[in-house]
Amino acid sequence: MAKQPRAWQRMLSGRRLDLLDPTPVDIEIEDIAHGLAFVARWNGQTKGDFAYSVAEHSLLVEEIFGRMDPRAPVKWRLAALLHDAPEYVIGDMISPVKAAVGPGYGTLDEKLTAAIHLRFGLPAALPKPVKTRIKKADRISAWMEAIQIAGFAEDEATRFFGRPDPALIEGLAIRLRPPVAVRDDYTARHDELLRVL
Repeated sequence: MAKQPRAWQRMLSGRRLDLLDPTPVDIEIEDIAHGLAFVARWNGQTKGDFAYSVAEHSLLVEEIFGRMDPRAPVKWRLAALLHDAPEYVIGDMISPVKAAVGPGYGTLDEKLTAAIHLRFGLPAALPKPVKTRIKKADRISAWMEAIQIAGFAEDEATRFFGRPDPALIEGLAIRLRPPVAVRDDYTARHDELLRVL
């Protein structure tokens, strides 16, 4: 009889996360923040001395989401911060790779998202309008990243991600920082949002 392949990962917290059947009890924000701070967006194909991490991207998306909807409940800002949280264990696959992998990737992402949401007091599945607004903030962030650090011309980035309302990005810039600094800021922002939830 063939042995089942291992489908769990040991986290730095000591938790053992089953990727096929994740449970909220095995989710820790420190593991998420650490993992995301070391996962590069754009497959690492960005300018600068540090990779642009998923954690830094998530902080920016949460900021943009807050600008889009200043009166949004804090729980939806938390959801925006956690929108890419599953990538702390499955990595940040660019869209062409996700398409090549097929529906299995989406199923894995959905299971991890549900466990993460439940761990931090959010609904397993977000209401569609909230998910849509977070996706819009995500695309605005991607537009900024594309032209500031990923080598896209502005018209090319606009073709892929749409042109953002200038008011939503005024004063914002892509930041490239050491992973440990980003990890600490991600954890601090998460804790701040939970305190006022």
